[in-house]
Parts: sequence; structure tokens; C-alpha cells
Amino acid sequence: MARVFRVGLIQLMVSTNKNDNLHRIQKFVAEAAQQGAKLISLPECFNSPYGTKFFKAYSETVPGTTTQLLSEIAKKNKIYLVGGSIPEMADGKLYNTCTVYDPEGSMIAKYRKMHLFDIDIPGKISFHESDVLSPGNEFATFDTPYCKVGLGICYDLRFPELAQAYCKRGCQFVIYPGAFNTTTGPVHWELLQRSRALDNQIYVASCSPARDISADYVAWGHSTVINPWGTVMSTCDEKEQIIYADIDLNYLDEVRSQIPVTVQKRYDMYSEVFESK
Repeated sequence: MARVFRVGLIQLMVSTNKNDNLHRIQKFVAEAAQQGAKLISLPECFNSPYGTKFFKAYSETVPGTTTQLLSEIAKKNKIYLVGGSIPEMADGKLYNTCTVYDPEGSMIAKYRKMHLFDIDIPGKISFHESDVLSPGNEFATFDTPYCKVGLGICYDLRFPELAQAYCKRGCQFVIYPGAFNTTTGPVHWELLQRSRALDNQIYVASCSPARDISADYVAWGHSTVINPWGTVMSTCDEKEQIIYADIDLNYLDEVRSQIPVTVQKRYDMYSEVFESK
């Protein structure tokens, strides 16, 4: 098994034109693959503006037009592709859904956002995904020749139990396509990623859309990759771009051997607390 591989995060400027969004991701994925990325992620809601009034209008079934294109892109570029997220329509419900494809173009994972983004910060931001979206109820992981990878979406970052569950299932890398805003982004975006990485001694990557100040919802940007020591490996500003990081599993092993919290955790003590009502 290869111990070092490159990841690429595409910080796409998402527009209201779905066809244009889909056309442009093809160019960016090809560029990232040419730069040696073996695993490439798109941002949350990459084919749709982010907002409750847009989700139904831009929704698709899975499989559907967007996911078929993702399959073709992964196969053409011979990479693992984390398809950010799209609004998914299924059984009369809407979900915020991430799909993943292997280098043969097969869908190997599907994750529906588990924790919906419902917040109220007086005078700054109020947003309620649950007005239109339903939560997912399943974990999602996928295997690569490099390591096992877990999936979360945006607000899921705030819940350490999700990353802990993935770590317990053998994941060494968790990817969160996400679109934090300009209120919480400056103070929480990097902090939460570093916390999840450090808590579990894993690599964490979060892929944001680029910032469009004319949009109804203004994304923070700053796509980032964190290593198991909690250090920022790669990040950027708010503009459209691709960032890269080389994931080194030998380094992960080194960190875990120095401070072996993954084998010292007292799961026997925690279960009673979390199972209590």
C-alpha cells in the first residue's frame, strides 16, 4: 500500500448556472490530476448556489445528470473523486449529499449530511437547512490504495463524535466539503478542523466554495488540509483556486506512536454516558 499520496481541493466559484458549474469542474479536476493529485475533492453544493430557496430547484436524483458526469470525470482522469455535495431528491425528501467515485468511475460511497445547519446569531446570520432538507442517518467510508477515508459535510465538523466514529472504524483521513460563512468562518473554520485532526490523530481536509460577495450566502473560502499533529499543511484565501497537500501515512504512524491516545481512550467508560438519556 502506498504510504504517501497527493490530495487536491478545488475551491470553485459557484454560480447560478448549473451547466457552467459542471463544465468548469472538468477543467479543474484535470488540472489537479496533472499536478499529481490522486484524490480530489469538490466543495459543498458545487452545482448549486447554497441556500434553502435553491435546493429544490437544483436537486437531482442519485444517480442523475451531475453524478453521471462525476463518474466520467473520475474515470477520465484516473483519480478518486469526492463529489463535494449536491441537493439530492429521494422519496420526496431533499438531502445534502456527497458521492465518491473510484478511478474506474464506479460510485463507491454516498453520504447524506447528518447534522443540519440550523443557527441563529442575532444581527449576523440566521439559517435553517431543516426548513427544506432531511438529515442523513448513515456513516460513509471508502477504501483507497492509500488509506480508508471518512466523509462529513460542513456543519458535521462541529460534532467530534462523527470524526471519532470514523477513527474507530479505521479511517486515517476525513474529508468535509463545507461552506462556512463570513461570521463563523474566521473564528471556527480552521479551529474545528485542527481539533478534529488532533483529537483523532488523522488528516482532515475541508473544501469550500470560493467567496462570491454578490451571493445570498457568502462563503468563507479558505479550503484547508490539517495533519495529525494539528498543523495546517495547506490553505488559501477566499478566491477560486486549487490547493494541494501530500498525505504521509508514515507521519501519521509516527504521531500515534509518540502520543498514543488512539489506544488509550477509555471507550468502556464513555459508552454509559452517551447511551444515557
